[in-house]
Amino acid sequence: MSTTTQEHKLERGLSLGQATAINMIDMVGIGPFVTMSIIVGLMHGPGSIFAWLLGALLAYMDGMVWSELGAKWPEAGGSYVFLRKLYGDMKLGKLMSFLFIWQTTIQAPLVIASGAIGFSKYFSYLIHLTDIQKKMVSGTLVILLVALLYRNIKSIGKISVVLWIITGGTILWLIGSGFGHFNAHQAFNWHFEGFDGSLLLFAALGRSSLNAVYSYLGYYNVCHLGAEIKDPARNIPRAIIYSITGIAILYLGMQTMILGVLPWETVAKSEFVASLYFETIYNSHLVGQVATFLILIIALASLFSAILGYSRIPYAAALNGDFFSIFARVHPKYKFPHISLLAIGGMGFIFSLLFRLGDVITAILMMRILIQFVSQSVGLIVWHYRKPQDERPFKMPLFPVPAILSILIWMFIFFSNDPKFILGALVIIGSGLVAYFVREKYLKSSV
Repeated sequence: MSTTTQEHKLERGLSLGQATAINMIDMVGIGPFVTMSIIVGLMHGPGSIFAWLLGALLAYMDGMVWSELGAKWPEAGGSYVFLRKLYGDMKLGKLMSFLFIWQTTIQAPLVIASGAIGFSKYFSYLIHLTDIQKKMVSGTLVILLVALLYRNIKSIGKISVVLWIITGGTILWLIGSGFGHFNAHQAFNWHFEGFDGSLLLFAALGRSSLNAVYSYLGYYNVCHLGAEIKDPARNIPRAIIYSITGIAILYLGMQTMILGVLPWETVAKSEFVASLYFETIYNSHLVGQVATFLILIIALASLFSAILGYSRIPYAAALNGDFFSIFARVHPKYKFPHISLLAIGGMGFIFSLLFRLGDVITAILMMRILIQFVSQSVGLIVWHYRKPQDERPFKMPLFPVPAILSILIWMFIFFSNDPKFILGALVIIGSGLVAYFVREKYLKSSV
């Protein structure tokens, strides 16, 4: 699948600013507002800042991998294209790309569901909702977002910039509001006496880091949209690095400010941390409600970006003959993969009605670590040594250090989590292997 072929299908309409905005609104979303209490509880207070720092380090290291691959192969589909190119079109690459598509058909709707469920959870701060009503809100949100995305990429780029202004402005308001109430001793009182040993501390750091990493996810979204980015060799790496830097600063500022205003025990127990923070500072429930409304727009913005990126993956696979051909169809007027968008959105709608938020967050990352993140880093290192003469529009600094650090941190997070999720991830990979070889046998017998 060549870039030239795709350029006849999709329009390169996204500027650097729009691409960075799409990344950043994907990264924020509802994630930090629902995971902060979990992270603070796991780390027993301000020590939770180390989970956010580890998440930022991982995003930078892995972002270097994505930057190099995205600049080299700026096509729709992201990891699907990268794994096939890195491991060879006809052999292992075919298997790896199939396993990625296999897990994406489960994982992508889970990402959409997690955002929608988090949205409905936070919405209940404004209006008390029963469990059934929460499901109705999350399902309606997915339908609304699919309708909003049913347009050309230039319009989507403009919408993304507006959503990012709201997102960034809200977090800056959160950080700025706390200065007059900030208690430095409370915010930086790092202590780990509550852990009986270093193993328990490292286990807590691993589990809290998984939740922090969930809040950083999205720094690679521009790679899924590679065929729609202007001057991709320069703009994809820049969008990735700019978005990680901006979000890391905002997250660290937000975490520090909230813990400087609210006791960590209160943060750990609250389901509406940001809303409680604003209500406490301004001594006004109305201000808390206004802040909650803005947080809901942030959640909507993140899902808007995530669905946009994921809709390009089945399209890319279908275009290459590795998925159902109907997914390769492009809207005749607006030039976007409308069948893929409707399918991904439809599965996200169903999953949003079926699952709980906590399990969804963990399952999302555990499924992706081995096949997507670790495999890309390993493949990149091997590619460098096997084909050193290949042109690389962007080459990561200090190669291979970022790729190796990325692998080590991902594996630390993977093996420090609940064994049931480790087993679940391995079962998904195993079932994908079975499906792949059954499919290959069928294709050979039908020739």
